[in-house]
Amino acid sequence: MSDKKYTTTSGIQIKELYTSSKPMDEKPGEFPFTRGIQKDMYRGRLWTMRQYAGFSTAEESNKRYHYLLSQGTTGLSVAFDLPTQIGYDSDHEMADGEVGKVGVAIDSLKDIEILFEGIELKNITTSMTINATASILLAMYIALAKKQGADLKQISGTIQNDILKEYAARGTYIYPPKQSMRLITDIFEFCSKEVPKWNTISISGYHIREAGSTAVQELAFTMANGKAYLKSAIAKGLDINIFAKRLSFFFNCHNNFFEEIAKFRAARRVWAQITKELGATDEKAMMLRFHTQTGGSTLTAQQPLNNIIRVTNQAMAAVLGGTQSLHTNGYDEALSLPTEAAAKIALRTQQIIGFESGVTDTVDPLAGSFFIESLTDEVELAAWTYIDKIDAMGGSVNAIESDYMQQEIASAAYQYQTEIEDGSRVSVGVNKFTQQEEGVTEVFNIDDSIRRLQTEKLNQLKNQRNNVAVKQKLDALESAARMDVNLMPLIIDAVEAYATLGEIADVFRNTFGEY
Repeated sequence: MSDKKYTTTSGIQIKELYTSSKPMDEKPGEFPFTRGIQKDMYRGRLWTMRQYAGFSTAEESNKRYHYLLSQGTTGLSVAFDLPTQIGYDSDHEMADGEVGKVGVAIDSLKDIEILFEGIELKNITTSMTINATASILLAMYIALAKKQGADLKQISGTIQNDILKEYAARGTYIYPPKQSMRLITDIFEFCSKEVPKWNTISISGYHIREAGSTAVQELAFTMANGKAYLKSAIAKGLDINIFAKRLSFFFNCHNNFFEEIAKFRAARRVWAQITKELGATDEKAMMLRFHTQTGGSTLTAQQPLNNIIRVTNQAMAAVLGGTQSLHTNGYDEALSLPTEAAAKIALRTQQIIGFESGVTDTVDPLAGSFFIESLTDEVELAAWTYIDKIDAMGGSVNAIESDYMQQEIASAAYQYQTEIEDGSRVSVGVNKFTQQEEGVTEVFNIDDSIRRLQTEKLNQLKNQRNNVAVKQKLDALESAARMDVNLMPLIIDAVEAYATLGEIADVFRNTFGEY
């Protein structure tokens, strides 16, 4: 018998053989939802097949959206460029070299109108990966929906709006944590009344994992952050049985097939317990609904076509784990934004799993597997150990401000990279099965002229809009920011007057300060 020890990426030891598990009395669609949040899962409807897209100008991204919709995408997922994410207009000196590079440049409502031209917002769901400026982008989306004549009570989608993981793992924050949490709870309150089908936050483990965490850390830190949002909203007087129904999650899916499935099953169980302990009595408020994206950091620049197999493996794990929505990465994304061909292969991967593989024919098909049930329990237990430690620190905000989460993630990332370097962790095409010469893969390039084009559009906008009205709206917003009132209606007023994203973000910089 070999003395070699096998472990998951989180260090959970894997036994040679699993021969027993606890009885499975639990049914899908019932608390604590280990087996899924719907009784019939994918027999009722498949997950939403999203493709994360956004680059260059609103005009160019609009063309990609129409292409993806024509190919069978059932929901849009918007990527914003870095200046948009951190509250700078394209003509700001800090935006130089970044406009349109990792997402679409959005400076005003005019850009949002172009981005969704020919697309009825009432007919699609839209996910927007935006955090520090989430209130402004949501206001623009709502303003466009109103212009299209859509019923705000019926439009649906998600804003990421998860600022805690930005402090812990990603970095696109602007304001101090307390003021950022205020904007988030203002969104919760406003949407629960005015846009009730909108998912007001997508609590993200994805970027925690991309920063180098283990699967258990991703789960635990995401749940701890979710708990902090719940407590913040409850402190504002909001009803957990109402606002918790509009919270969703965003997870990563990596290469360790069974650990990822166990992670998703454990996540539903942990969240159900957290919401119950904080006073939820409505089962719909205890359900963890989540979007999954395959692991960007698992993609390799070497032998990029291998990434198609990695993405397929990860997508299958997400489906077997019960995801509600899925994005599959393009095989070329270690090199550039995905080409149209790579985006199509990524979408076809989901469609083949959904319509050809048969894994959707029954609910939670791996339930009762000795290994899966045991691993689900172990992942859950390891996550609770972290959550309890964070609770003892006073919660996520304190854990982040004391650098605890950041250090844990950095340590895990270092360990992972060390294993790649010394060969103890195999990465096909990188440290094993390598080849000397590789064919050149076509890459997607963004023209540096985008900033000039966006600046010209901004100048034109400022010449055509009513600048007196814009100043009045911005002044009213600044006054409100110094008082205890909900800011969302005033942000919507400002964007409808064509105040720019940077102008609105600067109002908050002046009143809240920068972190």
